[in-house]
Amino acid sequence: MTFQRARTDEQRSERRRQILEAADAMLTEMTVAELSLTALSRRVCLAKANVLRYFESREAVLLELLETQVSDWVAELEHEAVPTDGGSRERGDRLAELLASSMARRPVLCDLLSSQAAVLEHNISAEVAIRHKQTARKSLGNLVALVGRYLPELGDDGAATLVETTLLMAMAAWPCSRPPQAVLAAYASDPALAAMRIDFADAVRRTAEVTASGLLARKGAPKATIA
Repeated sequence: MTFQRARTDEQRSERRRQILEAADAMLTEMTVAELSLTALSRRVCLAKANVLRYFESREAVLLELLETQVSDWVAELEHEAVPTDGGSRERGDRLAELLASSMARRPVLCDLLSSQAAVLEHNISAEVAIRHKQTARKSLGNLVALVGRYLPELGDDGAATLVETTLLMAMAAWPCSRPPQAVLAAYASDPALAAMRIDFADAVRRTAEVTASGLLARKGAPKATIA
């Protein structure tokens, strides 16, 4: 295929969209660690140098894909018809289940999130970092607002803490719940070792439940006074 440079804004946007869609599709077949710029350029039938005309690095491609994944996830949560009646403990448990199960259904999102700080935020310019953080801040704000609708008792700070803690657990639990073949063989060899295997959805759900309960308890606890 002969490379034809995109010359208009519309053509450039379409070329970027094609690259992002290719990366998204590839991440259903392989992990973030396995997706190379060479493989991506082959998928979109462009030389690496031509891919770099539209994104400054592999990491910049994946960061923008992460932004799309997070935005789509939050939009999905906002349209979930989950009851918001009942006591705060019950609502907190339902919210925890919703967050955990919805993330577990999005393996590409989870893989990108788990790679964000250690991999994707490296090899990018300050300009890309600023744009990424601004986009992430907006999505996090929407997620905090959603949590607040389920648990208004938490207030803005409590809702933000619940979101932060849940996401941090998801980032840590995802790679731990995807052990390599040698570790899987170890688990298979001994039931006592198999008990160490982490279930991603369960870990995220329990973390969100406990965090919500703890934050609610602290909100309701009387403040100590000095005699």
